[in-house]
Amino acid sequence: MPLPKLPTHPASILDLNGTETPKLSAIPKIADIQPALYGLEDNADDSETNFEAKPVRASAHTSAQQANRASSAKAPLKAPTTPAASKPGRAVANPATSRVAKRSTSKAAKAEPAKLFVLDTNVLLHDPSSLFRFEEHDIFLPMMVLEELDHQKKGMSEVARNARQVSRSLDSIVGDNKSLADGLPLNALGHKDATGFLHFQTKALDNLLPSDMPVGKADNLILGVVRALHDKHPERQVVLVSKDINMRLKAFALGLAAEDYFNDQVLEDSDLLYSGVLELPENFWNKHGKGVESWQQGGITYYRINGPLCSQFMVNQFVYFEGSMPLYAQVREVNGKTAVLATLRDYTHGKNNVWGVTARNREQNFAMNLLMNPDCDFVSLLGQAGTGKTLLALAAGLAQVLETKRYTEIIMTRVTVPVGDDIGFLPGTEEEKMLPWMGALEDNLDVLNMGDLDAPQGNGSGNGQGNDWGRAATMDLIRSRIKVKSLNFMRGRTFLNKYLIIDEAQNLTPKQMKTLVTRAGPGTKVICLGNIAQIDTPYLTEGSSGLTFVVDRFKGWPHAGHVTLQRGERSRLADYAGDVL
Repeated sequence: MPLPKLPTHPASILDLNGTETPKLSAIPKIADIQPALYGLEDNADDSETNFEAKPVRASAHTSAQQANRASSAKAPLKAPTTPAASKPGRAVANPATSRVAKRSTSKAAKAEPAKLFVLDTNVLLHDPSSLFRFEEHDIFLPMMVLEELDHQKKGMSEVARNARQVSRSLDSIVGDNKSLADGLPLNALGHKDATGFLHFQTKALDNLLPSDMPVGKADNLILGVVRALHDKHPERQVVLVSKDINMRLKAFALGLAAEDYFNDQVLEDSDLLYSGVLELPENFWNKHGKGVESWQQGGITYYRINGPLCSQFMVNQFVYFEGSMPLYAQVREVNGKTAVLATLRDYTHGKNNVWGVTARNREQNFAMNLLMNPDCDFVSLLGQAGTGKTLLALAAGLAQVLETKRYTEIIMTRVTVPVGDDIGFLPGTEEEKMLPWMGALEDNLDVLNMGDLDAPQGNGSGNGQGNDWGRAATMDLIRSRIKVKSLNFMRGRTFLNKYLIIDEAQNLTPKQMKTLVTRAGPGTKVICLGNIAQIDTPYLTEGSSGLTFVVDRFKGWPHAGHVTLQRGERSRLADYAGDVL
């Protein structure tokens, strides 16, 4: 029975003589109180004390409207802010608090168990530390994966080294544990983020694959393990992780969950890669032109500007504005909404040529400013074929080795990944074996040594302009200062005052790139060249390439710079082929 409202008028105007005094026996018990009293059906036990009021008769002094409201209103009472306790010393729970507690308890009860990731062999060979990259989830290694690791561990290749590293990690995790049934903690070696467990296949599992699939194939055996785990643990999500696209497609066809290994991806989309160049908006001077400070130092003009766009700048990033007040500058310092810009040297002008080479577009001018800057220890240049990456790097290197004597020699290396079939072993010394891979070096040296044939002799450029004898002598001098080294013999070396060029760097893994860059000693400059659209290394993508890795990690460092070259300058045929093919 719903309860009527309590009277809301002062007691002085109420006639209480005719009001019947309620008896104690008329007060209902707590168990009989309806849950709807508070409007919460599931929190009826939280309310301890409620009161039932009887209608009060209005006196002659009250209005007819007040009498009708007092006698006929039958709305339920609102919940008191602080209900009285029915028993001494017993606190009454707040209904709202109880509801939140019940929700959090039910949410914790419904928490999904950790996923079970079944790793393919190629994931471990691609990233030996992938065992510790799955956070709180568990990892399962089929017996066939261990067989393939044992098969791949022999040799001196990168794959063999990764296989041996994975085997050593597994041995350290197992340790003295003789029982593998319950799994082994992955954080036993100090990897705090890996809170899951490692499980090995300790017994044969039922092969539930279709009968027409070959049984002895390694991929099908791993898929059979995934299917058996999926049926054995229906409460858990079992996921196959593989770099093999066809294996993932077969898993999808069988109704199994499969994913690629994404932990090594620096960026999900290559379009988000840092370009090193920023075009300023049209209203740049309207928002940043007030209070500009300028000064000159060492032949360079500096500007200190203030505005909202300054917080988005990166150190050594190039900015340009092609409007009524054009600006081509490099960011030297960023401090909140204040930035210091420095003007550039115009290498598009003939008087500023570097070994006879002048910049032909805006991005090449930016790149030449980085290559000729002695304070910039690391430079990365990206661009499609024909944008002039190797030519600019060689020209800047020859000028700083033979003219300014800033570096002692040029060291050039690249990863030996063939585009087509391998031609086999090559005769000769290390440098002779590398020469077939350095066709780009020979081509660019010919261009640099050719010079301007129409220029008069003896103009002092020092780049072999003149007769064939002078050109041959210059070529011999250049070759004496350029060393071609193999990537396989770089570990443990230290380069002092060298100009190191890493060509085709997109084919390097992040681990190989780290090995090369850490070879740099005092006074060494490292140049990374590549095109992430032309990756020939298996299992490497635009997001996981070592070149993408260093571009993303070195951005904003005061002693590193990056430029993405946009316009091809090789020939109109090469430019058109790069666009339409």
